[in-house]
Amino acid sequence: MKGRAWKFGDDVDTDAVIPGRYLIFNTPGELAKYTFEGVRPDFAKNVHENDIVVAGSNFGCGSSREHAPLALKGSKVSCVIAKSFARIFFRNAINIGVPVLECPDTDKIDDGDELEVDISTGVIQNRTKGETYQATPLPDFRKPVPKKS
Repeated sequence: MKGRAWKFGDDVDTDAVIPGRYLIFNTPGELAKYTFEGVRPDFAKNVHENDIVVAGSNFGCGSSREHAPLALKGSKVSCVIAKSFARIFFRNAINIGVPVLECPDTDKIDDGDELEVDISTGVIQNRTKGETYQATPLPDFRKPVPKKS
């Protein structure tokens, strides 16, 4: 996976990912239009397919609803990399097919850095800075299964 980093801080809750007023929508495509509207109003209009969300600790805290990973899936980000995740968000993301990786070095990644991520090994290459980071790879039984066309 190759894409541009969209950097966020610690404790990004599910309401920051998709504000509650948009919970009337239930499909990834509809939700994607409002992803991060309150914290990064430019996100939905400027995110590109395969871009990567990078955050600090406790990403996805808050409610247990699946709308947050659905919105990210609709935004076509390739994965989310964070120092840690709220447990329910982590499971929901995997169940919905949004790859999530825990990496202690997310503070070394800046907004706009070009990243290359190997989900199977957890290796993250920062092409902008010429650095490599190691994330915890997902065990095979937790990896999202690609949809067949």
